[in-house]
Parts: sequence; structure tokens; C-alpha cells
Amino acid sequence: MDSFRRDGLTFDVRDAGPTDGEPVVLLHGFPQDSTAWDLVAPALHQHGLRTLAPDQRGYSPMARPRGRQHYRLRETTADVLALLDAAGLESAHVVGHDWGGIVGWALGAWHPDRVRTLTALSVPHPGAMARAIVTSDQALRSYYMGLFQLPLVPEQLLLAGDGAALRRMLRHGGLPDEAVERYVRKMQEPGALSAAIGWYRALPWSGRDPVGKVRVPTLHVWSTGDAFLGRAATEDTARFVDAPYRLEVLDDVTHWIPELAADRTAGLVTAHVRG
Repeated sequence: MDSFRRDGLTFDVRDAGPTDGEPVVLLHGFPQDSTAWDLVAPALHQHGLRTLAPDQRGYSPMARPRGRQHYRLRETTADVLALLDAAGLESAHVVGHDWGGIVGWALGAWHPDRVRTLTALSVPHPGAMARAIVTSDQALRSYYMGLFQLPLVPEQLLLAGDGAALRRMLRHGGLPDEAVERYVRKMQEPGALSAAIGWYRALPWSGRDPVGKVRVPTLHVWSTGDAFLGRAATEDTARFVDAPYRLEVLDDVTHWIPELAADRTAGLVTAHVRG
């Protein structure tokens, strides 16, 4: 399959690997798209796993509804359930990075019957994140989330000068130049950046639906070079998982784990799925 539909929206998806392999859904974050997994997916295929990597809501050109309420967590998780239904899958292993990881946490808490295992890259459980914002330096690390609540201003700032500020933001976070250019070009499509920022602007709505405890086997991968997500929430996440849980720490890797630690990521995911 190369696409699926939900509520009049069409989502692009990359479905690859052995058709009879264990299914692994790969969920990207901001401002990535499914190409974030280009170095991870082939290694998973070599281990006999099938991957489904969608361009999520706001990133697929035909799935960019207007209005921030359309990007709340209940909607973004329902999109993944629609993907599973379209693929004829009762359940799948879920791997998410950044915002994709938050969707993964919610799926593991709200729909454990659809999630065989969860691998969350970079992002802690939302409950641990909320606590860390008031007890650690996480609020400073997350300053941009407040900026993104403003209407129009973030788009104007980030896309001015052919996207110069967005490039600086991504490079400061350690993303390789090739990926920076790829994602900036995508965000320059009409309405793309506003839709992607919609995930942040929907936080007041998403906050009304606490994620709660995750009830599926969970692997949490965090990197010490992450400029956006600190250690406090990472270390507090275990208490939000009511199932086998493991934390794996990658030294000297920045936030962009799928792009910068692809082989290690594929190995960890494969072992988690097989385990």
C-alpha cells in the first residue's frame, strides 16, 4: 500500500520489506517525514520485518486540515489505527521518534490491544515530561513550544530568508545538512509548516486527555546529546509503564536518532521485537 484514508484525508505511506514479516509502524516527528527512517528501514527488512512509515497528519499534502484542534493527540493516534485497519493488521510493533514517540506512548496506553511492542525514541512519557517542565531545566529546553503557540509569527520567523532560521534550528540540534535541506524544502510547501506546528498548537486540547500508564512492553531510547529533551523526564518515565520496560542511553548522539544512529536503532528495535 502507498496510501490510506481517514475522514476525507489521504495519508502517504511507505510499505516495504517482507509482506509476511512482523509489521513495524515507524512514526516520524517534527519537522521530519517518513524519509527520517530511510537508513533504519532497510536494516529492519534484512531481519525479516515489514515496515509501514506514514507521512503523518500535516505532513502528507492531502492531510493538512486547518485548525489546531485537528492535530490533537486523539486525532493523530486515530490516524495510526486507520493505517493498521487499511493494512489489515490487528496489531503492530510501534516505533516513534519525537512527536511520533508521543503518539506511540498514547497508543500504548489507550490501545494496548493494537500495539505489540513500543519503542519510543528521544521523547519521554508525556506525564514525565509535564513533571520535568516544573522540576528541571526542561522548560528552558522546550522554549520553542511556547513560541509555537503564537499565530503566524513562527511561520514568518522560520521561513524568512528561504528558511534560514529553520535551517539554523535544525543544524543547532545536530541534524546533518542533507536532512536539513530535505526537511526545509518540505516545510516550504504551501501550508506545510503551519500544519506541522499545529501539533504544538493543539497541546491545550491534547492535555485534556491524559495518556496514563502504558501497558505494552516498552523500549525507551534517549541520547545524551539531545538539546531538546533532558535526563529528568527520561529517568522518570519508567513509573508510567505497567509492563516490561527498558531504557537505552546513546552517548554523544543528538536528538535525531533515526538519522544519526540508524544501525544502532535498527538493532535495538529488532531485539525488542524478537524479545
